[in-house]
Amino acid sequence: MDTKENRNKSGYLKRDFELFHLKDRKSQEFEFHYHDFNKIIIFLSGKVTYLIEGKAYCLKPWDILLVNNHDVHKPVIDSSEIYDRIVIWINPEFIENHNYENCDLSTCFKLANEKSFNIIRLEEKLQNNMKFIIESLEASFNSKEFGNIILSNSLLIQFIIYLNRIQLGNMYISDEDTLRYDKQIEKILKYINNNLSKDLSTELLSQKFYLSKYYLMHKFKKETGYTLHNYVMQKRLLMARDRIKLGEPITRAYLQCGFKEYSSFFRAFKNMFKISPSELSQKKKEAIIRLR
Repeated sequence: MDTKENRNKSGYLKRDFELFHLKDRKSQEFEFHYHDFNKIIIFLSGKVTYLIEGKAYCLKPWDILLVNNHDVHKPVIDSSEIYDRIVIWINPEFIENHNYENCDLSTCFKLANEKSFNIIRLEEKLQNNMKFIIESLEASFNSKEFGNIILSNSLLIQFIIYLNRIQLGNMYISDEDTLRYDKQIEKILKYINNNLSKDLSTELLSQKFYLSKYYLMHKFKKETGYTLHNYVMQKRLLMARDRIKLGEPITRAYLQCGFKEYSSFFRAFKNMFKISPSELSQKKKEAIIRLR
């Protein structure tokens, strides 16, 4: 079924990264959506609450949000104030290509996912250092001078390294007042994302978390914007696609992602990605051959 929930991928990234400085006052309502790339949001001003995987973050100036690829999210914007922000889209392969030995630049995103805490709020001294890097990156990205692409890439890597050091050193402000979420739904989301290969039926989840099926479905939809079935289906399909991209055999990929029958997996995959699993696998093989 081609419902709105099944097709709400938003934004396409055709280069290593994109940077947007957006400033507006619009009465605009966003739907929950996800991206295939990682996203960093630097909030500058306005009155905005950002919803990411069932958690609501009330933003303050110079807060930084780390949104993993496949994270379901949306902003809730009060149009009475100007909403000013810098948004950076980053291709995960760009980050991976700049890893070195024991230095995994995606650690900051992985930690945000593991902790279910996507916000970085800094003390003034660290904030000033961050401002300088961000402003330099924005200026270079918009420049046409010699070497601007190389300089922009190096500044982005510097920025990501800084974010990793802050995350690993726990140098951010852990302000619980900025965060609103339902603890029960958080546990359910964690269980789902850690057990995509297992039975995740409404019946099983309602028994495991001691909730009636109706209440579970109602509460899940209210907190995440998704029906329970469509959330599980989307996460399974995204994981299956990632496995196929990495070269895993299709028959193994769909079984490892919780699908019991290939025919139902094929239909759902083709409906969501507009390409069949075998076509995706073939494209990946051809890309590898071209690189040799």
